[in-house]
Amino acid sequence: MEYLNPVTAIEGLQNFLNQGGPVLLAIALAAFAMFSFVMERLAYYSMAHKSVVSGLREAWRNRAEHKSWRAHAIRDEYISEVKAKTEANVGIIKTLVAIAPLLGLLGTVYGMITVFDVMALSGSSSARLMAEGVFRATIPTMAGMVVALFGLFLSNYIERRGRRETATFADSLEIG
Repeated sequence: MEYLNPVTAIEGLQNFLNQGGPVLLAIALAAFAMFSFVMERLAYYSMAHKSVVSGLREAWRNRAEHKSWRAHAIRDEYISEVKAKTEANVGIIKTLVAIAPLLGLLGTVYGMITVFDVMALSGSSSARLMAEGVFRATIPTMAGMVVALFGLFLSNYIERRGRRETATFADSLEIG
């Protein structure tokens, strides 16, 4: 079994970033930020969510009564607290998902302007120059779409999990 050499991997990544132009770096930064927020959400669910829910559930059970208007307001407050904690950073993730293809389009436009600039400077409309330029111009579009697709799946998963966890918590608080 052959292992990937880290130096070769870094060189390949640098080559890819150089081919895609400066906008590709912005896409990479947006992808890094998005996946960082996704990892934060997954870490929240695996480490902190159970203690938050169990603490609020215990506070509800320790109440003397559960039928008054005030008790219902407190229950709604607990549910809202869980909902706010499960929805934290989901909006940022969704925004980064929406920005990724737009950055890809910006990279394509930038690349096409570069192609036309090279053609104007060289004074030729060589098909070889155009093909290479179009290839370089489409790399950011591909990267933006790949980032957006992965982000879309992950953001939908996190959003569904948040709704499910909030509903499960709300169902666990008996009204009495």
